Amino acid sequence: MTSTSSRKTKPSAALATRPTKAERRRAKAAEQAAAARRAEQRARRLRWGGATLAAVAVAAGGVFLANRDGSGGVSAGSPTTPFVGGDLHTVSVVGNRLFVGGHEAVAASQNGGRTWKDVPSLRGADAMGWATAPGALLVGGHPGLYRSTDGGATFTKVTGAGAVNDVHAIGGTGNTVYIGSPASGLLASTDGGKTWKTVNAQAGRSFMGTILVDPKDPRRLIAPDMSSGLQTSGDGGKTWKSIGGPTGAMAAAWNPKDISQIIAVGMDGAQLSTDGGKTWKQANVPNGTSAVGYDATGSTLYAGALDGQNARTYRSTDGGSTWKATA
Repeated sequence: MTSTSSRKTKPSAALATRPTKAERRRAKAAEQAAAARRAEQRARRLRWGGATLAAVAVAAGGVFLANRDGSGGVSAGSPTTPFVGGDLHTVSVVGNRLFVGGHEAVAASQNGGRTWKDVPSLRGADAMGWATAPGALLVGGHPGLYRSTDGGATFTKVTGAGAVNDVHAIGGTGNTVYIGSPASGLLASTDGGKTWKTVNAQAGRSFMGTILVDPKDPRRLIAPDMSSGLQTSGDGGKTWKSIGGPTGAMAAAWNPKDISQIIAVGMDGAQLSTDGGKTWKQANVPNGTSAVGYDATGSTLYAGALDGQNARTYRSTDGGSTWKATA
């Protein structure tokens, strides 16, 4: 007779095939990345439909861009409604330049949006977010990360140790910069974007647009999340919690002179908070607005809406109560 103490039992098939903790983390990260892609596609369908990029004749004084498919055709906007492509992701003010960034192109204005010029070095960059660092301006998109050291006049794609693929969100203050990538999660740099380390491999995969970083506390962050609303972190991105805002958030900005004033745009419209995200109310923005941004003084709020393949921009000097076209 065999004693029960010496009898060995085999692990059940269920236990033997149970995913490890690392495998579960990777699966969750993959789900988040897929959700981000689906949310982005859904936003495009809801806001702008399935317009395709067509070759058009070059108009005198227009903003020109070669198609990304390499067909040699050109698309043109105008000095007042610049070409950006099938999406308008960002409206951002850096120094004396106002930028609009879309799926195919970026344009800049040095007179508050009255007239625009294409930024050739960002053709096809798919600019989704902007960040400043000492002596540099960083832009992220599907192709990766781009850097300017001349105030945004020209950009080069970052290679080497500073390279990051598929940047959907970026923001920073001083030498501290954060990136949200559906491929890598949340990354951080403490040397102005020269090198990066992973802060949270799961968080950040569905972030979109510009990450707001408190200039007095670079560990305090607010990020638009396409899978929910706005997310906030108080520990440099290690942990996050939801603070509400519009569903499917794709863009957010705060008043640099009073960062408790936050405006966010999502797939169900725009919302405004005056208490740092504790409470929200519906915001009045121009029809089709998909991106917003304050100027450095906090006195002017800009909004951008897609018109076909071109961008139309608006300004408000009363906190978003009323708007006027910039051109």
